Amino acid sequence: MTQSDEWAIRTAGAGDADRLALVGAATFLDGFATVIEGDAMIAHCRNAHGADSYRALLERSDSEAWLAEVMPGGAPVGYCVLTAPDLPDAGTGDVEVKRIYSLSRFHGSGIGMALMDRAIRAARDRGATRLMLGVYVGNARAIAFYRKHGFEPVGTRRFTVGNQICDDHVMAMPL
Repeated sequence: MTQSDEWAIRTAGAGDADRLALVGAATFLDGFATVIEGDAMIAHCRNAHGADSYRALLERSDSEAWLAEVMPGGAPVGYCVLTAPDLPDAGTGDVEVKRIYSLSRFHGSGIGMALMDRAIRAARDRGATRLMLGVYVGNARAIAFYRKHGFEPVGTRRFTVGNQICDDHVMAMPL
């Protein structure tokens, strides 16, 4: 377990699906409220960030996750999911940080750094040669965070939420 005086990070399992779903929906809303229309946001969070979605992801043998919780009390405030890549140009030896988020109140607290360190260590332990992720092109803060860890743009992808087409940078770092 990694921790500070205010938070702790622990390995998450399928039993944590409700906690991951809560943080997933809250952070997606927080990050994209000015980009994605309201009804599309609600539908996306219900589908992509529902507890069943996280449960299915964590039941896969190629996925693992970590949950950041405030101390005392254990309320979930951040998470990271590592899995087999679902990104353009991913190949043998690649692993994906599928999601890494914390509530905006905790940006700068060290949670993001601790979660990313866990993901990098786990990817290396798997024998991966490259760690990949997708990040919304308009998320300058996240892009700077990833660059600080050694990620560089290697491509792009598009995703649709409702009628909104969004562009992601695909970034990668050698391990």
